[in-house]
Amino acid sequence: MTERFTEILKNSSQPLWSQAVDHRFVQELHAGTISDEVMAAYLIQDHRFLDSFLTLLGAAIATADTFEARLRFGQFAGMVSSDENTYFLRAFDALGVNADMRAAIPDSQPTKGFQAIMREAAETRSYAAILSVLNVAEWLYLEWASDRDKVLPDNFVHAEWITLHDNPFFCDFVAFLRGELDRVGPTEVECSKDFFTRAVQLELAFFDAAYEAQA
Repeated sequence: MTERFTEILKNSSQPLWSQAVDHRFVQELHAGTISDEVMAAYLIQDHRFLDSFLTLLGAAIATADTFEARLRFGQFAGMVSSDENTYFLRAFDALGVNADMRAAIPDSQPTKGFQAIMREAAETRSYAAILSVLNVAEWLYLEWASDRDKVLPDNFVHAEWITLHDNPFFCDFVAFLRGELDRVGPTEVECSKDFFTRAVQLELAFFDAAYEAQA
């Protein structure tokens, strides 16, 4: 049986992929032991992806080659703009982080890197490049969110960040993303691998940065 293109990309990114999925941040998040300071540092930076991420989703809608795919991207963009954004605002309130505090904190280097790679992929107008970044952003999160004990932490800030990335709608969307990249990626192998690998490197650096901010 021929190996899926997305599995080839994932395997080519090892060991960075597994290091991100099994990161200290992920382990402490599932255990409910992550400190408020680390969680706040992480969420403040992650929230800053939304603008670039929506730009990337818009590019996916523009470059997708089927109406059905455009609908899927549109539906996901709606979820990110509503449920996920609302979670961030509730989490910031719970963590005691107000808008002025968030604004005073500069972008970390991984945040700048993610913003840049999302816009770079969008500007290529390559559906494969866009899908490569999206697959890392969503599939890697599904892996760390679902590959654990199903007992959720008591704190909603921890629990909802997990369930946002492990629910039927999200699982189905990741399956769709993988299927699309499996279909179009083999025609742009080097481009897909380049964007995929760089995105995995940034995911790992992003988890590290949440702890470095407290050092």
